[in-house]
Amino acid sequence: MTEPASAHLGESLGTDFFSVREQFTDEQWSHFSTVRRFVDEEVVPVIGPYWERAEIPWPLVKRLPELGIVGEDIRGYGCAGMSPMACGLVTMELHRGLPDMATMDKLGAFALTEPDHGSDSVALETSARPVKGDGEVGGSWVLNGRKRWIGLGTVADLVVVWARNTTDGQVNAFVVEKGTPGYQARVIEGKVSLRSVWQADITLDNVRVPAENRLPGARSFKDTSRVLATTRSTCAWGALGHATSAYDTALQYALQRRQFGEPLASFQIIQQRLVTMLADLTAMQLYCMQIGRLAEAGKLTPTVAGLAKMHNTRKARVIAADARDMLGGNGILLDYQVMRHMVDLEAIHTFEGTETMQTLIVGRAITGLGAFT
Repeated sequence: MTEPASAHLGESLGTDFFSVREQFTDEQWSHFSTVRRFVDEEVVPVIGPYWERAEIPWPLVKRLPELGIVGEDIRGYGCAGMSPMACGLVTMELHRGLPDMATMDKLGAFALTEPDHGSDSVALETSARPVKGDGEVGGSWVLNGRKRWIGLGTVADLVVVWARNTTDGQVNAFVVEKGTPGYQARVIEGKVSLRSVWQADITLDNVRVPAENRLPGARSFKDTSRVLATTRSTCAWGALGHATSAYDTALQYALQRRQFGEPLASFQIIQQRLVTMLADLTAMQLYCMQIGRLAEAGKLTPTVAGLAKMHNTRKARVIAADARDMLGGNGILLDYQVMRHMVDLEAIHTFEGTETMQTLIVGRAITGLGAFT
């Protein structure tokens, strides 16, 4: 009996054309191989129905601590303490199978984006007002405003809320704990991208947090920008994971599928498309390797990360679309995963700054001229 083309989804088939993996350290190889095995053996075979039902795959998420990847690059507190490059490789592999999630006993959320201020987060309106003498040691802060597209905002135990300090106008970050009065969140429904991630609309109505819940390292938008450098590089790595899966599937399908009595891969136009996909995939790998090196050297800037994010999400969308086309009618089936990667990429392409915003940021850096208006 002929094995279906979907039987080995996730296996890497010649995607490391420039021998990038030979540069991995033992630590990077260990995390990469562990998560790759997890994705291939446990995630890919079952993730489709979770995605289709718009459910978080909790059984898979709860396996992540056992893989030694929770906490990413944070050292101590039981976290993984991985190198930036290892973090990127883990992100890439998780995006081959499921959206990037890492959880311990408590879930966290990052609340920056607002309904009227997506990429223009510097203009955020959520306010933080200090209150003294209210019984809290050191006083407290009262938060008011709205947030949107906040992953896990409805179930998180701790939510980092970015708000504008009413005393000096600077952007600060505050930890809001689950169950705090005035914090309301609802799941955004009707999504056709990242269906297995619950994103939320959040309302903050006189939410009071103690003074110690104000993060000491987040006192200005410059501090926010340092976080965005990491999240944008995560998008670049995630896009690489989606594109790798799409290319793997297209190549295997082309080798097994027969048209007019010959393997699909034997036709010139198919080989040309596969080579173009591989060229773009290789360029994406090299972008990721360099931002990983820069991160390890403490030299990764939001602008460089933004260029990598812009390039990789753009190329990944094209690779996924070509893969879907090469699979013909089968390209829309969840059994082959390509369509899921294709639509999930639409979210990565947009969040952490749209392609237009990244273009303007990089354009300002290379010309010295702002073109935002």
